[in-house]
Amino acid sequence: MATTIDPPPMDELLGKQTVASRTTSEVPDMITRPPLPIRTISLGTLGSLMILVGAFGAGGILVHDPILGHGPLSWIRYGHGQMLATFTVYVGFALVMWAWIRLGRHVLAGRVGVRPVLIAAGCWAAPMLISPPVFTRDVFSYIGQGTLPLFGFDPYKFGPAVLEGRDVVVQNVHSLWQTTPAPYGPFGILVGKTVVSFTGENMIASVIIIRLVLMLGLGLVLWSLPGLTKYLGGKLPVTMWLAIAGPMTVVHLVGGIHHDMMMIGFLTAGCLLTLRGKHVGGVALVSLAMTVKATAGIALPFMVWIWANHLKSVWWKNFVRAGACAIGVFAVVFAAVTLLVFGEFNLGWIDGLRAPGLIVNYVSIPTGLGEIFYLLTSIFVDGVNKADFVNVARTLGFVFIAGFTARQWWLSRHGGPEAVRRAAFSLLVVAMFSPVTLPWYLTWGFVLATALSWGRRQLALVSGFTVFLVLAYDPGGEQLLYNPIAMAAALAASLLAAASLKKPDPLGLFADHKELADSPAPGQSADEAELAAEHEAVLAERKSADPAEKADAENSDADESAKSPSQ
Repeated sequence: MATTIDPPPMDELLGKQTVASRTTSEVPDMITRPPLPIRTISLGTLGSLMILVGAFGAGGILVHDPILGHGPLSWIRYGHGQMLATFTVYVGFALVMWAWIRLGRHVLAGRVGVRPVLIAAGCWAAPMLISPPVFTRDVFSYIGQGTLPLFGFDPYKFGPAVLEGRDVVVQNVHSLWQTTPAPYGPFGILVGKTVVSFTGENMIASVIIIRLVLMLGLGLVLWSLPGLTKYLGGKLPVTMWLAIAGPMTVVHLVGGIHHDMMMIGFLTAGCLLTLRGKHVGGVALVSLAMTVKATAGIALPFMVWIWANHLKSVWWKNFVRAGACAIGVFAVVFAAVTLLVFGEFNLGWIDGLRAPGLIVNYVSIPTGLGEIFYLLTSIFVDGVNKADFVNVARTLGFVFIAGFTARQWWLSRHGGPEAVRRAAFSLLVVAMFSPVTLPWYLTWGFVLATALSWGRRQLALVSGFTVFLVLAYDPGGEQLLYNPIAMAAALAASLLAAASLKKPDPLGLFADHKELADSPAPGQSADEAELAAEHEAVLAERKSADPAEKADAENSDADESAKSPSQ
């Protein structure tokens, strides 16, 4: 008889044999421990390692690196060495993208569950933990803004450039942010201030520790998504594939290091607690999310509806009571964090919210429309000002955000999961129609939305858009949105990713070759072939490990063949 540690035959995993043909002791192991898509996981891990290696020359590197700045490896930071490093990062990202799409096909076919997705995400994200920042330099701004209050400067009034004698910090902050006040809430400043108080001017240690601190937000997302998926009707493997294993998380949030990771952690956990009736804790967490980035406050009015509908009285009394309590909780949380950072109540972050508007890119829908109308008008009219068109379009964008969000809020008046769903839509609209949209801003509402039910076509569109958003910036953190060659390549990669989720190998490149798996048998997909090959590899390894186990496995296979009904 087969032991319970034997992997199930692949015909069962592929739906060609009933569970009833297995012994009782084998069924739980078969259901919960299917073979991992090891080749897919390895492919993505190789890609992440390549990003790690290339990032030391092409990522958001230090101006004066104390380790690689001088010595035999300094060549990777300049000239042809940096070009090779850039190429390595892009090849690595292509492998991560490829692996993520392959994993997505496994998930959609029901061949893998949550465990393999989380193992894949962990393997892909692990190299990013010690990598220089990739596709951004924001973490150096966090360090500079956290240093300001340590020397008596208000980060909502001054930029890091005022830090005389702190050239190691200032020179690594992007030029746009050196003289610009911080646009982040007090909790965001607190993270930088606390880390810098321990690390001083050790920039490498500061980068790694800030990344690890912000990973706590990812931990909250992991804790929250199973519960949110039950409320919102999604499928947990799909949710985890989108929210945890996706390039936006692995490459941008973990590899790039953004406050948004902590924000969405507080946000998802707060939404779940509020749905479960733990209103004070839920609203407190959403309020904490707002102290990281103010846009999380969009979700607070939706939490009020959920709270109100859990009360038992006339609806308007419930609303007033829930609203008053929510405002009180928010006030306490915000005041506490502000006092912790500045020693006084400080609302300067409100003025700082205008800072991102200095960035102009067409990922922001109003900004893009303003640029289009400017280009069309300039063909026929001389002397027009581009800024006027962009400002008008951005104003209209604010009007649309206000109208859309107000409508979604009113439609959420019955509370429950519907309020969370509409909060997610509102956060997505805020990100897309704000004056400036940076790729990681879309994670605000997207991570909540991953708990919804998704169709394959929708997932294909999301996959393609995700790839485009990563490639919108170069590995060093400069935007490429106005580089036609780079954007053509990004668009091609995005279309390929979307098509590949729906159909393996849409370009027909592996028709007569192996795509990291044994060639498919007739009637068998490439994904099935991969799992079949991995299953056979596991069997071969176990048979070769122990002669007795080899004989047992052979007897098991003979028994299974005798028990299986003819097909």
